[in-house]
Amino acid sequence: MKLVSERHSDAIVMRVQAARIDAAGAIPFKEAVRAGIDDAAARVVLDLSSVQFLDSSGLGAIVTVMKILGPERRLELACLSPSVAKVFRLTRMDSIITIHDTLPADIGGARHAG
Repeated sequence: MKLVSERHSDAIVMRVQAARIDAAGAIPFKEAVRAGIDDAAARVVLDLSSVQFLDSSGLGAIVTVMKILGPERRLELACLSPSVAKVFRLTRMDSIITIHDTLPADIGGARHAG
């Protein structure tokens, strides 16, 4: 799974370049995110604007990423499609993970990381 990362002074924004995070893509997704957050800032923002479908395996992968970050780093999601946002609402994960309609405006200057 391809992710494009931008490092900012206080966060990493990871743009998911896939239409689906499902059973077939959950493990590659977790591996790609894990590789990009080894030296992550305090915030990791996943831009899910390209993701149109998320199943329970994809949701589990995102929860695993949150656990990998631990309590000292924060996972946030941004730009969810209506169908993906519905999964978070129905599972009430929207009360656990911060979800933004757009990329947060308070993220500092970008440095492209690939």
